Amino acid sequence: MSQNVAQKLIASHLVEGEMTPGSEVGLKVDQTLTQDATGTMVMLELEAMGLDRIKTELSVQYVDHNLLQTDEKNPDDHLFLQSAAQRFGLWFSKAGNGVSHPVHQAHFGRPGVTMIGSDSHTCAAGALGMLAIGVGGLEIAMAMAGQPLYVAMPEVWGVELTGELPDWVSAKDVVLEMLRRHGVKGGVGRIIEYHGAGLAGLTAMDRHVIANMGAELGATTSVFPADGAVRDYLTAVGRGDDYTEILADDGAEYDVTEHIDLSSLEPLIAKPSSPGNVVRVAEVENEDVFQVVVGSSANPGLRDFAVVAEILDGNQTSQQVSVDINPTSREVLADLISGGWLTSLVTSGARIHQSGCMGCIGMGQAPASGRNSLRTMPRNFPGRSGTEEDAVWLCSPETAAAAALTGRITDPRTLTQTHGIRYPKPTMPAMYSSLNDMLLAPLPQEEAAQVELVKGPNISSLPEFEPLDDHLAVPVLLKMRDNVSTDEIMPAGSRVLPFRSNIPKIAEFSFTRIDESYPDRARDAAAGHVVVAGENYGQGSSREHAVIAPRYLGLRAVITKSFARIHWQNLANFGILALEFDDPADYDAVSQGDDVVLDGLHDAITGGTSVTATIGGREVPLHHRLSDRQVEMVLAGGRIPLTARSA
Repeated sequence: MSQNVAQKLIASHLVEGEMTPGSEVGLKVDQTLTQDATGTMVMLELEAMGLDRIKTELSVQYVDHNLLQTDEKNPDDHLFLQSAAQRFGLWFSKAGNGVSHPVHQAHFGRPGVTMIGSDSHTCAAGALGMLAIGVGGLEIAMAMAGQPLYVAMPEVWGVELTGELPDWVSAKDVVLEMLRRHGVKGGVGRIIEYHGAGLAGLTAMDRHVIANMGAELGATTSVFPADGAVRDYLTAVGRGDDYTEILADDGAEYDVTEHIDLSSLEPLIAKPSSPGNVVRVAEVENEDVFQVVVGSSANPGLRDFAVVAEILDGNQTSQQVSVDINPTSREVLADLISGGWLTSLVTSGARIHQSGCMGCIGMGQAPASGRNSLRTMPRNFPGRSGTEEDAVWLCSPETAAAAALTGRITDPRTLTQTHGIRYPKPTMPAMYSSLNDMLLAPLPQEEAAQVELVKGPNISSLPEFEPLDDHLAVPVLLKMRDNVSTDEIMPAGSRVLPFRSNIPKIAEFSFTRIDESYPDRARDAAAGHVVVAGENYGQGSSREHAVIAPRYLGLRAVITKSFARIHWQNLANFGILALEFDDPADYDAVSQGDDVVLDGLHDAITGGTSVTATIGGREVPLHHRLSDRQVEMVLAGGRIPLTARSA
């Protein structure tokens, strides 16, 4: 039977279940990726499980998010993560080495491999023909302990690409076109597989850009074939022997189909404050711009920086614009230097920052309040930048460079006429720089067993959560709109993320972007509480703090129209019951402050999928989508207590 690439990757790693869309499957995990904003919880989970040595083929702990060292908290956590990597047998990428996704692709990515990461943009590795899925940290810990990844078998959405990208249009515009067509929920329950003759014009790093922002579509992951472009990339990073061809079979079919003629695309931009709010750049020209940021995992390749450098070369950036350059790795920075591009950026007026996520996660580079900031990043959720009244737009490097020159949102295609700038096509080196000294290999097991975890005073143990009660009578503490992001549930940024390993402290920030009174009201609701939301609740980051912290404050159930995949899985992992309205219209009848009564819960969720709640005195039919395995977890209070009970 003919198979597409996604089906081949899943079939080769299937250990439980059947490949029927919607049913739960278990997949063998080859590699894992953790970063410092989420990895601290993973390492605490490994400690709580009593794991001696990881069982994955390869696991890497990166330090790329929390790089600001304004006090001791972040450097203390960096030492903890390094000691945990040594203790449990992981590779360790030191602070300043670079953003996890492009560094992993360059050093460890390999066609045909499965990888899960406690970062939603792990899906970027699909550029190499990998099955790479963003998940919560507890899934990572379980995979390191040798357990499969359990996930609902997705549909495979085949997107045929034809034609060639015009000048001034690049890979970022391809994924923005997908978001323009389908919004932030379009990929839920699907793997996006790109195929077709148009792939011939897309490099492996172009594909990384497209695969990365599949997370913004809500997709389980994105995949590309492992073809000549992947072979060329692996050769250029010195790992040509890791290449294996993986192509869709002739006659392979897809559950859903789509077509994009690349030659018809034009520069696109996502308006504040959603990646799905996409329009043509030409529609919003002449809006004033005060900041331009180039970098992040969404445009991480040398080419993405070089094209900006060549557009700006010999020109001065606008006096009102701060142009911020975040090289995504030390290797990209080295190649920018050797290629002369860094000189062009510096002399044009750009500011050069350290290699890391930085402004993408609100770690510095906050924009002025209410002033437009154009960024080559993947997300622009409200307040994510570090400024509450932000106005962040997402765009390609070409559109960012045009705004840097003019001080306004500018269609980059006009630069030839207005500034005499021809569209640059930078020549990439035959071999990229390869710097390995800040990648620390795992210790031998005998030596690793002697390592003690280094815990600073800000690092606390995981809270212990009690099993789910059979009867809940609790208030609706919050009623929220559609598309609530994890950045709104648990803010990121330099003020909050330093407490990522201190649950009692970070809990004080839960939902404060929505209602500053939530933490105090949650503590006052002694019996617990529920929250209610619209569609696609929990979109965005994989960070499980957005579940653990509200759970610490007494959250027992979430009732929505629908959930984003990773957050839904995280809720079950920590014993919070995820329920959905049978009739979305019932959402409208619920008010904040209503009492919710859920009786006979144990029989209801084990005996089927239907649950009846009394909300504000009205009977409301609800349902859950939990597997039998997840039901056990919720009843036990989460996956860790369930694992401990069965040990």
